Amino acid sequence: MKRRTFVLAAALLLAASLPVRAQMPPVVTEDGHIPSGEPGISIYVRNKHLAGMTRFSPARTILFVHGATYPASTAFDLPLGGTSFMQDLAERGFDVYLLDLPGYGHSSRPSHMDAPADANPPFELTADAVRHYGVVADMVLKRRHIPRLIVMGWSWGTTIAAGFATAAPEKTERLVLYAPVWIVQGEVASLGGGLALGAYRTVTPEAARQRWYSGLTAAQRDGLIPDGWFDIWQRTTWATDPASGTHAPPLLRAPNGVLADLRNYWMSGKSTYDPARITAPTLVVQGEWDHDTPPYMAETLFPLITHAAWKRYVQIGGGTHTIIMERNRWQLFDVVEEFLMERAPTAP
Repeated sequence: MKRRTFVLAAALLLAASLPVRAQMPPVVTEDGHIPSGEPGISIYVRNKHLAGMTRFSPARTILFVHGATYPASTAFDLPLGGTSFMQDLAERGFDVYLLDLPGYGHSSRPSHMDAPADANPPFELTADAVRHYGVVADMVLKRRHIPRLIVMGWSWGTTIAAGFATAAPEKTERLVLYAPVWIVQGEVASLGGGLALGAYRTVTPEAARQRWYSGLTAAQRDGLIPDGWFDIWQRTTWATDPASGTHAPPLLRAPNGVLADLRNYWMSGKSTYDPARITAPTLVVQGEWDHDTPPYMAETLFPLITHAAWKRYVQIGGGTHTIIMERNRWQLFDVVEEFLMERAPTAP
């Protein structure tokens, strides 16, 4: 694998070599920050593709965005068991990008994240995230000289991806909604509580572990996360927050814009986008044991996607909301990759 750092303004590329699999071109990694359009705030972007690629197309270019609490860089491209979802897509010939939204991962953190949480209102609302996704998408389209790309989101990221796809259908080649958020039904209508929301919230490693296992039986938990994988993910993720190590236990800060939108939209019977405006071929996929965005959400959303060129819904057995980092993750990889590589169905 080769790694490069890209700085768009200066077109600077720095390369270093890493081990690669035999009998295939190495994967080149490029990363850097691009302006968000807001003073002092930049967005972290990572790209992976096979070395020597010179031809790029909408059908092989992907931009991935994360969910409500954790960045894309430590899940979509975490090398568990020797590889990551991003790496696997790149090895199959895709030109793959991810972004960490402002306040997450390796992106800029606004100054009010260093103030007490209750000193400022929630930030990085879904509308802001859609705009930031669009900034990165436009950069990729310009960089690769292509008109469209594959739009992919996980959890809250599905509302961002779908928001972009409905606002810019001419830029959307295909749409992947992994563990989609949709209207909250009664049994979890109290989600989020009634407390006032500050600018951000904090998460401990133990709280993250408990959330991952939430709602599972002992038998379902057994072997779900291979030995050591949770600890690798947790340490890598918390290390992206420069303030994490100043607390014991370490705390990860996450913007509260998503929780504000949860209350104002999803818990109030409203959506941030209209699924009937999705026109790109669409895949909806999730794990059967998902208790964060339960299957009823995807099952309710799917029939509302009425104008997609074609669509598919897949539920994967033996996986949670975070199947991307569990023992059955290859099922997720294969389902998504099959959808992206297959030809569009034709009329008889």
